[in-house]
Amino acid sequence: MPTFTLAVPVTAELEIRKSRFIAHAIPVADRDAAIEMLRGLREAHPGATHVCWALLAGGQSGMSDDGEPSGTAGRPILEVLRHHDLDGVLAAVVRYYGGVKLGAGGLVRAYTDAIASALQGATRIERIAQAQLAIEIGYPDEARVRRWIEQEGVELLESHYGMSVRLHMRMPATMCDAARDALTDLTQGRAGFPD
Repeated sequence: MPTFTLAVPVTAELEIRKSRFIAHAIPVADRDAAIEMLRGLREAHPGATHVCWALLAGGQSGMSDDGEPSGTAGRPILEVLRHHDLDGVLAAVVRYYGGVKLGAGGLVRAYTDAIASALQGATRIERIAQAQLAIEIGYPDEARVRRWIEQEGVELLESHYGMSVRLHMRMPATMCDAARDALTDLTQGRAGFPD
């Protein structure tokens, strides 16, 4: 079953009984990127009462009620992400307290509605698992391999030059076996694939 991420960040704002709920759904690569985004949201909203969030990112899930009663914010946000089959997404809701208590049920509804409304018009794109592949080649094969990388739309992460050339690439995980075969053929068996 495919999972999806968001094409671009989306946001929505709701006012519920004088409290402002500003929902953000942001595509992220991993937990570190999500933590960085949360830091940015807290800096952008220094007067906010709570910044509650949930993350689904390839097994790096997490959530926080950020001071709201346990289970009233992070879990409902996480459930909305799951309902939309999303992965690689940080969902955060910034709350400015308006002076009227909503109660546990009201909070669950408010956080659920806020993130659901942000996702309502969101463009989802299929999330394709990525893998890294390193290749070790002689200098005479480098131009051919670089041309292959460019033609296949593979991302070149880094290059190391020593007695040989080592190139590190990122590509869809499903492409790795075919890439090894193609590069072995291209270099007439001279390519090595270190771990």
